[in-house]
Amino acid sequence: MTARVLVVGCGGLGGIVAAHLFEQRDALGLEVTASTTNDEIARAVRARGFVLRGAAPRAVRGDITTSLPEETPPFDWVILAVQPPQVEEAARGIARWLAPSGAMVCLQNGLCEDRIATVVGPSRVVGAVVSWGGAMPEPGVYDRTAEGGFTLGVMSGADDPRLTALATLLEPIGPVSLTRNLAGARWSKLAINCAISTLGTLWGGTLGSAMVHRSVRRLALEIMTETVEVARREGVKLEKVSGTIDLDWIALTAAERRAVGSPSLVAKHSLLLAVGARYRRMRSSMLAALERGRTPAVDFLNGEVSARGRRFEVPTPVNDAAARLVHEVAAGRAQPGEALIRRLVDETSA
Repeated sequence: MTARVLVVGCGGLGGIVAAHLFEQRDALGLEVTASTTNDEIARAVRARGFVLRGAAPRAVRGDITTSLPEETPPFDWVILAVQPPQVEEAARGIARWLAPSGAMVCLQNGLCEDRIATVVGPSRVVGAVVSWGGAMPEPGVYDRTAEGGFTLGVMSGADDPRLTALATLLEPIGPVSLTRNLAGARWSKLAINCAISTLGTLWGGTLGSAMVHRSVRRLALEIMTETVEVARREGVKLEKVSGTIDLDWIALTAAERRAVGSPSLVAKHSLLLAVGARYRRMRSSMLAALERGRTPAVDFLNGEVSARGRRFEVPTPVNDAAARLVHEVAAGRAQPGEALIRRLVDETSA
């Protein structure tokens, strides 16, 4: 039976996902449509296809639209690849074309499944935690900036048979694992993104170039520690994502926060150096959004941690300050760079 798939958003991640689905549509029995609100992307893809660069450069042809006709048949899968600030609006605009038994798939960083559930219902939402990176250096041109795959789950934690079908669609892009603890996987990725993406935005360069600096690594450890503490208060059991950081281990202890140096701190800094090396070519998607004049996703990352921390009376001073500085960059009151990182260090040092 043919499955109908709509990819909403054709930026760095969405364009790569769409290209792979178009390549596999005959083998997997798919009808695929890509949707974007960006006219430049639509024109470029119509003219040249989705241009994939890297080890196997190629152009992939596929149907892209900026608006769906009312008579469009319903879709079994709606893959939401827009940035978090746009995800609820995108879901509301597409909901009428989602099949009754279909599902929306959240690729966003943060905790967006709860938000989409208010639009289409919890049973029609699937979480896809992404552990690879992509960029769009120019409209319709895509680079894979980091390898990795997906972790799939549903909000109920059930063994949902739809996950196996979705895994088959996504495996050509990267390895897929299934989880019954979507909340744990999401919070682990949230902790990583609050550190890596936000500090990469404030740094203004690649993640690898930021992580070689000890002050950046220390800020990352503090941000992740605050996020882990809030997750624990929410009753979340953290789960490693695609073999990445064990957040329960990397969270700083009270003794480590006071220590000038210790073997455990050296080990944690070394792990962050390895993470920086793995993602050395990746630039923060939030930084790319700011450069395009888009609303930064920081309220869905550090801002989410801060809001939930206030609910449980868990202090989150580094997440608070990092989010505020990203908003200053967005408003043109600050410029990304080493001086801004130093300012964050100064403002949050005990």
